[in-house]
Amino acid sequence: MSSPNFIDYVKFCSRSGHGGAGCLHFHREKFIQKGGPDGGNGGRGGHIILRGDAQHWTLLHLKYRKHVIATSGNPGEEQDRTGADGKDEIIPVPLGTVARDAETGEIRCEITEDGQEFILTPGGRGGKGNAFFATATHQAPQNAQPGESGIEEWIVLELKLLADVGLVGFPNAGKSTLLSVVSAAKPKIGDYPFTTLTPNLGVVPYRDDRSFVIADIPGIIEGAAEGRGLGIRFLRHIERNSLLLFLVPADSRDIKTEYDILLNELRKYNPELLDKKRLLAISKSDMLDDELKTEIKKELPTDLPTIFISSITNQGITELKDLIWKHLH
Repeated sequence: MSSPNFIDYVKFCSRSGHGGAGCLHFHREKFIQKGGPDGGNGGRGGHIILRGDAQHWTLLHLKYRKHVIATSGNPGEEQDRTGADGKDEIIPVPLGTVARDAETGEIRCEITEDGQEFILTPGGRGGKGNAFFATATHQAPQNAQPGESGIEEWIVLELKLLADVGLVGFPNAGKSTLLSVVSAAKPKIGDYPFTTLTPNLGVVPYRDDRSFVIADIPGIIEGAAEGRGLGIRFLRHIERNSLLLFLVPADSRDIKTEYDILLNELRKYNPELLDKKRLLAISKSDMLDDELKTEIKKELPTDLPTIFISSITNQGITELKDLIWKHLH
């Protein structure tokens, strides 16, 4: 995923079509003196529909589309003919997309499956023609309904990446390097903070042709929930992960403190994130000897599965995959 093309937030105006008006008409034909009412119903206005599409991985195609407008239904016609429905506007979105009302923040839907459809903004109903109102005691109705107006509203779409494992850590913790080692992904790697500016996905091959997906989330710093660093912009992607893999480098001043800071930022953003399974990987462990590893383990929570790894020497990488697979299944 390259920075300019990864768009995970868009806001647009969604306007459905108006319903067509019902027809007020009486049958006129030679040798038929008093033809009955034969005005048809109006057509339905077009819907605005979201459809899940596994071929999309970003909302880039909607970035510059500020208005999505469906067509209106046609009015009813004589001889009890119903007007044509307005054409629906179908918006393909990547899996993991959440639609919200821009004014109230109410969640309208979550698209998680390929081909899943949801009517985001329904079109107006078509009006009834006068033939609809004819009864045995009211044989010549002089009324027909106008079409129902369409709806105009502002919608926000947010993309939350669907992945099995989410990498959580400070900038320069080695997340991108780990992703490049265990998968075919080629994230940007550099020896400076905030090298990763957009999430990266990688498919990790496992034994017997099995695999799982890892998401590399841009670095979190203390105060991210209040807007520091990259803020909470990318924390939404962690909500979709089944397992959180915390990555803390071995050269940190205090590994336990860094882990607690990361955990606290997730708690501030969404306390439900703490209900997810968690693993801790100590990266850059090639600089540690067995005695230092033992000392570090004593300071960490006993109920937190911990593993020492090195992406450069491949130390502990196989064991890490086994540990992830075990907790995923």
